Parts: sequence; C-alpha cells; structure tokens
Amino acid sequence: MKRLSYAVLALLAAGLTGCATTDTQQDPNAAASSSSSTSSSSATTGSRSGSGVGTGSQGGAVPPVGQAPDLKRSVYYEFDKYEIKPEYRTLVESHARWLKANPQARLTIEGNADEQGSREYNLALGQRRAESVSKLMTLMGVRAEQVEAISYGEERPRINGHDEKAWAENRRSDFARR
Repeated sequence: MKRLSYAVLALLAAGLTGCATTDTQQDPNAAASSSSSTSSSSATTGSRSGSGVGTGSQGGAVPPVGQAPDLKRSVYYEFDKYEIKPEYRTLVESHARWLKANPQARLTIEGNADEQGSREYNLALGQRRAESVSKLMTLMGVRAEQVEAISYGEERPRINGHDEKAWAENRRSDFARR
C-alpha cells in the first residue's frame, strides 16, 4: 500500500512539473514562425492586412495564469457571414485556455458589422458573430458565465470609410475584459 502511494505521488509530481513548464516557457511568437513576415508584423501592431490573414493566425501561446491574453485581437469575417474562419481558431483557443486557467476572469465578445445593410440587420449579424465565438469557447470547455456576447452592429467602426478595405476591417468580433 505504501509503495502504491509513493508511485501515485511520483506520477502527480511529474505531471505537475510537465504542465508548469509548457505554459510558462512557451514563446508567444512560436506560432508566427510559419506565417509570413507581413502577417506577424501586422499581428504585433494590431492591424491586419487586406489579405484576410492578419491577427487571427497568431496567438497559440497562453499567457501565465493571471495575465490576460492580448485582448486587442479580433476575429474577422467575410461579408454577411458569421462562421469563424480556420485561421482564427488558434486565437479563440488561446482565449479559451486563458479563461479555463483563470475561472474568475470574464470576457465580453463584441460583435461588429460594416455599414452595409440596415441598422437592425447589422445588430443581429453582430450578435450572431459574437455568439459564434462564445459558443466555440464553450465547446472548448469555457464556462458559459465567463463569456458574454453582445453586438454593436455598425455603431463602432474600427475604420471610417465607404470602401471594401474599411468594411473588411469592421466585420469583426473583439475580445474585451469585463
């Protein structure tokens, strides 16, 4: 019986040691090494290129417990869509891992739309965008009460303009602390 207790303690200690080193020593730019230099430099500054690659292709590392991930990041969408593109999944996963590691933390997902369409339609589309991120995070193990989905529709544009570049920048969901 004593031998079994020592074996269990040894396994627990080894498991905890392995977990501690992966999260605290991970290079936040490691995921960027396979991306182009344009994407990684634009992700660092918070802007994104018109190619649709931008900020979501980064963000694989989880900040240490208590330290929030870069909350200025956004998930971008195609015109009139709310499905999360594959290149933004890593970003959503990094926020989900952080929320699971910090059960007291809360995030608001702010859905936005471009100016095309009526105000009512854009509010509904922004809500669907925010909820798609929130639902994915819940599927990844985040408690529902940690994430709130809201919509600003077209009311909070990131870029003012009446062209495709401005509209593409405004079709997004933003992560914000509550």
